[in-house]
Amino acid sequence: MTAELRTTAGESLYPRLEPLLAQIQKPIQYVGGELNAQVKHWDAASVHWALMYPDAYEVGLPNQGLMILYEVLNERADALAERTYAVWPDLAALMREHGVPQFTVDGHRAVADFDVLGVSFATELGYTNLLEALDLAGVPLHAVDRDESHPVVVAGGHAAFNPEPVADFVDCAVLGDGEQVVGDITDVVKAWKAEDRPGGREELLARLARVDGVYVPRFYAMSYGDDGAIAAVTPTRDDVPEKVGKRTVMDLDEWPYPKQPLVPLAESVHERMSVEIFRGCTRGCRFCQAGMITRPVRERTITGIGSMVDAGLKATGYEEVGLLSLSSADHSEIGQLAKELADRYEGTNTGLSLPSTRVDAFNVTLANELSRNGRRSGLTFAPEGGSERIRRVINKTVSKEDLVRTVTTAYANGWTQVKLYFMCGLPTETDEDVLEIADLAVEVIRAGREASGRKDIRCTVSIGGFVPKPHTPFQWASQASPETIDSRLRLLRAKINEDRKIGRSIGLRYHDGKPGAIEGLLSRGDRRVGRVIERVWREGGRFDGWSEHFSYDRWVAAATEELAPFGVDLDWYTTRERTEHEILPWDHLDSGLDKEWLWEDWQAAISEDEVADCRWTPCYDCGVCPTNGTEIQIGPTGRSLLPLTVV
Repeated sequence: MTAELRTTAGESLYPRLEPLLAQIQKPIQYVGGELNAQVKHWDAASVHWALMYPDAYEVGLPNQGLMILYEVLNERADALAERTYAVWPDLAALMREHGVPQFTVDGHRAVADFDVLGVSFATELGYTNLLEALDLAGVPLHAVDRDESHPVVVAGGHAAFNPEPVADFVDCAVLGDGEQVVGDITDVVKAWKAEDRPGGREELLARLARVDGVYVPRFYAMSYGDDGAIAAVTPTRDDVPEKVGKRTVMDLDEWPYPKQPLVPLAESVHERMSVEIFRGCTRGCRFCQAGMITRPVRERTITGIGSMVDAGLKATGYEEVGLLSLSSADHSEIGQLAKELADRYEGTNTGLSLPSTRVDAFNVTLANELSRNGRRSGLTFAPEGGSERIRRVINKTVSKEDLVRTVTTAYANGWTQVKLYFMCGLPTETDEDVLEIADLAVEVIRAGREASGRKDIRCTVSIGGFVPKPHTPFQWASQASPETIDSRLRLLRAKINEDRKIGRSIGLRYHDGKPGAIEGLLSRGDRRVGRVIERVWREGGRFDGWSEHFSYDRWVAAATEELAPFGVDLDWYTTRERTEHEILPWDHLDSGLDKEWLWEDWQAAISEDEVADCRWTPCYDCGVCPTNGTEIQIGPTGRSLLPLTVV
């Protein structure tokens, strides 16, 4: 980037930034000052964190993980945390022209001034945005080129469970829950600074590598075999673990964050206050990385949830509360919780909502409690697979009859809009499995019309391309090519449109298969893929999660050029099926799941055998609880919400 005008550490860049804002679209996302935002005195803090969500402000601000860490860190008197987001190309060009570096939106301080840059990756398609932010900040792209004057770049989030594709660009990766580990990292950095930075950056990273849940890629050497696969992963220091395990927060009631959620100034993807009602999932959906890596299930108590809802509403002024988790209707006391919250806020403008609901967890009583104040939005269900056969493969155990019955019940009770979410490209999938989605949607409309006596009901079918993920039974699977996915979706659209009287009531939403192929490269890639990421960024790749910015051709060309010297290619990382004993790029990173158990579950998938939810059945030895010294935590607790006087 253009040589920047130097500032005093912690000084606001806003006087230099403000003249640029009149020349760009959406300047409001860069000005800060949101309700509940914090700007602490720079010199009062020993350790300074810049927290980044590597996407646009409108996507990043509602992110719960970043919001939680922002509050947890700022509650410490010795720490300071501010936020930064990916900068749109219009402002980035002006920043380079005028020498304004990557900045935080809270104090508009230079990211390069901070001790730690924490980056939360919800998706791998944000990797090029990390490189853009580092370059704009004036921080060397490659970790090996940084010294003690540069921030420690720490990756977190679900994608950090395989950080190998960005191992050249990050200093550390944090596995698992962040609430406690950010405090440990802060303590290490504070002590190292107080001792006058002994041993420089190398010593700091060595100390961080000894923190549970922190992985430092530079201390692990990769070697490759003649077949292109990893031959060995070898620690290069005696004082780092051979395998790095994840962090797990057990008592969520002790961590009631965010207490004061941020309220965006600009429009964002979620206009609501959200409360995480439990963490983890043991349903065992074989495609779901989030469910696998966040085990075990840990529920908040009804009283803990009630306190968070009350505090959050008072702090924000929001009128909708989202009760969030991977499968919120599975909370052991969800019926009581919904009723007591509805009782508490009846007569107010406060509405309650659940994200996507499992078909077998839905009931009208629960839905009516959530919509008691008169708001009745559409319902979303996620069968995931079109046929019962493919649902057995993915362990999403719900029959066609169950789905039609559930959706029909919703239509009969006044709902007119239902959204069904499916995936295309699942292991062992055929054209016929996908075409059954059309049969299902048609039957849903017919049954709904009959049950409700109305013609204006609608069903939206939303389809995403399946991407195999690390730490799941499908980590060995072949990924369907973009051509296969696009072909099946064309067949599906044609079948839905066969009967226009029904078809016009069915909306079909999907993206083409190309972004999924690149996500697959990044999700199961190793360190060699870092060269592809860097080349794509250097050739203009930004905001790859946005269809209008994504270029498949650019990624394919970069992969072809950069991977050829290693004897591998895009297909090698995506459409190739792995063998049982292949060393996978993330095998030295421990999510708690037994690799042998994952392989057995992969074989069970091929055999179309289902596995029960271990919340309600005996343990089936996935490995998480004994490995991490944890256990499933569910109710009933016997508690209830105290009535509140709602103003």
